[in-house]
Amino acid sequence: MQKKIQIAIDGPASAGKSTVAKLVAKKLNYIYCDTGAMYRATTWAAKEHGVAFDDDVALGKLLGKIQIEFIPAEPEQLVFVDGVDVTQAIRTPVITNNVSAVAAQPMVRKALTKRQQMLAKNGGIVMDGRDIGSTVLPDAEVKIFLVASVKERALRRFKENQQKGIMTPLAVLEKEIEARDYKDSHREVSPLVQAKDAILVDTTSLDIKEVTDEIMKIVEKFDK
Repeated sequence: MQKKIQIAIDGPASAGKSTVAKLVAKKLNYIYCDTGAMYRATTWAAKEHGVAFDDDVALGKLLGKIQIEFIPAEPEQLVFVDGVDVTQAIRTPVITNNVSAVAAQPMVRKALTKRQQMLAKNGGIVMDGRDIGSTVLPDAEVKIFLVASVKERALRRFKENQQKGIMTPLAVLEKEIEARDYKDSHREVSPLVQAKDAILVDTTSLDIKEVTDEIMKIVEKFDK
């Protein structure tokens, strides 16, 4: 691929966005930006600083003070807030169940969107989230919208949690994912929505390699 482009991957919780985005970025030797981790890191910082998850002004001020960093590592990219490794902490249930409230705040979205756009301005980036193709990178050359059934997404989250020692029942995860879908798609600022020019990829019956291959085909078509 000659020109370094912007690739936006959107979709609901546990549709496989982050895993696939990392693999695509690696194949293309692009930067990977996990915007969901940025919102999770903000939620973690709010909890640590005693800031209410729905206090837009206080959250905006908090974001003006804290530094969120991504450090490349194997098997996963590390996330730091003010020098503290929060990679595992931001995946705990208390953060997962409150990140939608934080992400719905206008000042939070404005601040993080600005950071994300700065990262992507020169291309050569794969960015995943809820509103990348519709709001953050509306001019991205390739836009993908990943979906999967609630049952499949809950099962994926269940398996991930088990590996991390988090034992949330599968039925509870299904309800949490349904609730997250509703919150994300009904928030006033930058709701979860498929951009008009995004290509829909249903990952329900596909494994990670198959999804990655599907996206690489779409990227290769753009380059022709």
